[in-house]
Amino acid sequence: MAVKNLPTEELMRPGGGGCPGCPSSLALRVALKALGRNTVLVMPACCAVVCVGPYPKSSIDVPVVSIAFEAAAAAAAGIVSGFKRKGKQDANVVVWAGDGGTYDIGLQALSGAVERGTDFIYICYNNEMYSNTGIQRSGATPFGAWTTTTWKGKDERKKDLPAIMRAHGLPYMATAIPSYQEDLFRKVRKAMSIRGPKYIEILAPCPPGWRFPMEKMLEVGRLAVDTGAFALYEYENGQLTFNLKSKSILEKKVEPAPIEEYLQLQGRFGHLFKPQRNEEALSRIREELDASWEQMRRQVECGTA
Repeated sequence: MAVKNLPTEELMRPGGGGCPGCPSSLALRVALKALGRNTVLVMPACCAVVCVGPYPKSSIDVPVVSIAFEAAAAAAAGIVSGFKRKGKQDANVVVWAGDGGTYDIGLQALSGAVERGTDFIYICYNNEMYSNTGIQRSGATPFGAWTTTTWKGKDERKKDLPAIMRAHGLPYMATAIPSYQEDLFRKVRKAMSIRGPKYIEILAPCPPGWRFPMEKMLEVGRLAVDTGAFALYEYENGQLTFNLKSKSILEKKVEPAPIEEYLQLQGRFGHLFKPQRNEEALSRIREELDASWEQMRRQVECGTA
């Protein structure tokens, strides 16, 4: 489906409080087109809940439950149970959370809800930091990235939460990015058609946090895919299926673009290039990326994920 063929109904009203070029706002707009009005959103503390605004002046035209940082998946599970008690099982109960409330503070509730087989969709828009509270590092922050709490660059590699979700054996998970809106729309629609817990991870290149001009948000996202820094795929019934250019990279039909093209657009990695190139750090980034792709190739070849 082409972008021009997405549903025209808008469930995100004008007047949201997102930054110019906000990837989460664009992704939520597309996701709501897929979800439709029969949807309840659960949002923990994050940028999105601030952007949406409080009742009765919310910029979202579906019910939104604002919940404590650590409790989004637990709250969603309660809503699912309440609907089931009332005999209503066709509503889309969706968590929309950042990486801070997913990778770190909310992980225990997410893991528990998925382990119990809760019929909901959990969507993490991952901007790889605690953006709403001042750009601090999170478990999703990649190695080498500047934040206000890793001002020399993060020493640790990022947590592989999609792999952790796959290890739960959930029926469906996918990765997406606002740069490819039709792919995001299709994956949300697919998640709606499957019973049980579903997890979608959306990479959200954040202009102020990643330190690049707001008009380059879609370009940065495309480069994340082109360089292999972010893989687009689906996991269903234990099988991994790769999408768009990620499929060609996995099958070695094309070489990924140099990772430097992606990193140099972001001020958060500027210290790796100025005053001189940090070859040791760049080499580690390349090695970890190559190792990640080789691991995914083995999983596809063996049919284990």
